[in-house]
Amino acid sequence: MLRILYSTVAAALAALALTGCAGDVRGTLVPVAAAAPDASRVTMLVATTRKPDEDAGVLFSGERAPASFAEITVSMPPDTARKVGEVQWPSRLPGNPETDFVTLKVDKLDKAQALKRFHQTIQRVPKRRVMVFIHGFNNRFEDAVYRFAQIVHDSGAKVAPILFTWPSRGSIFAYGFDRESNNYSRTALESLLQALARDPAVGEVSILAHSMGNWVTMEALRQMSIRNGEIPPKISNVMLAAPDVDVDVFRSQILDMTGHRPRFTVFVSRDDRALAVSRRVWGSTARLGAIDPEVEPFRSQLEQAKIYVLDMSKLSTGDRLNHGKFAESPEVVQLIGTRLLAGQPITDSRAGLGERLVQITAGTAAAVGTAAGLAIATPLAVVDPKTRQNIHETADQFGQSLRDAGEAATPE
Repeated sequence: MLRILYSTVAAALAALALTGCAGDVRGTLVPVAAAAPDASRVTMLVATTRKPDEDAGVLFSGERAPASFAEITVSMPPDTARKVGEVQWPSRLPGNPETDFVTLKVDKLDKAQALKRFHQTIQRVPKRRVMVFIHGFNNRFEDAVYRFAQIVHDSGAKVAPILFTWPSRGSIFAYGFDRESNNYSRTALESLLQALARDPAVGEVSILAHSMGNWVTMEALRQMSIRNGEIPPKISNVMLAAPDVDVDVFRSQILDMTGHRPRFTVFVSRDDRALAVSRRVWGSTARLGAIDPEVEPFRSQLEQAKIYVLDMSKLSTGDRLNHGKFAESPEVVQLIGTRLLAGQPITDSRAGLGERLVQITAGTAAAVGTAAGLAIATPLAVVDPKTRQNIHETADQFGQSLRDAGEAATPE
């Protein structure tokens, strides 16, 4: 029995190892001399509860400390040298700006300096939009920085990007520490969100959280609602990607958010292997990011809470655990930038989103499978009526190719 238990835990840890950092080279935050001529750049403000590290390539460790700030500029290879949705990690240091993500500039800031830099940035952003990103389990500081840079660039989001990074040790054996670091960081995240909501320079705030980062996000919003009597209207959109949160706990957190509440969109995938492991580790009910939004009681609960769901169960990406689809799927990451951040409905009366994705990606059978695997669940329908009607009208054109691609995108 002990041998079986050990094997199960070992397999779970091995799976969780794949949910975090993707780069083998450490210390990538030492700035390089220059970017490639056609490289893209993203400059982000960082707020963190990680402990500063003396190593300039690490910058912040996985240990805990009071909140501190930085501003970082990341260079990404020219678009012709990379795939949308991927972070190109250096194979050696220093990285090559022609082929790798590299760091161009790092400034550690105090609170007053961070506010000044933020105000300089927000003035140049349409509608003064801010996006706050909160990463997940098993992420080193540099993992979070490069992933967020990729999301901002690939989404085309016109925002002032702020990374909130909590103390993750970047180790598969630190799941418990990472979870408690979420709890440690929730008041710091709430303080950041309160400051953004009060700042007259800010137009609106969108939040994008991934995996375990959804826990600290929900707790910070819950605290804010209890403290204020509502969540300030400036916080307009909350996007929960692959949330590693117990569904019963999530329901309780939502119920605690009285008064005004932002628009919630949950990204789910029933084939998320990382969340399946998390469920076994915690011995809990379903994780929110792996539910089937079409079945009860989830359908009625989502409808009652007015929570939108983006079901990515049949989307195929390069992620073996199907845990990072929100960032690695070109269609989904661009959806974040073009619609959700703008507060637009996922559906509209002119054309269904599903149809547009089919039109965009209908070049190959594999691409059709990607489009066919994306379903949108509003509180009233899994796919909006216009999309459903148009899919029926064009079914003969796609026929067997659509079915074959859907089957190919479904893991065994």
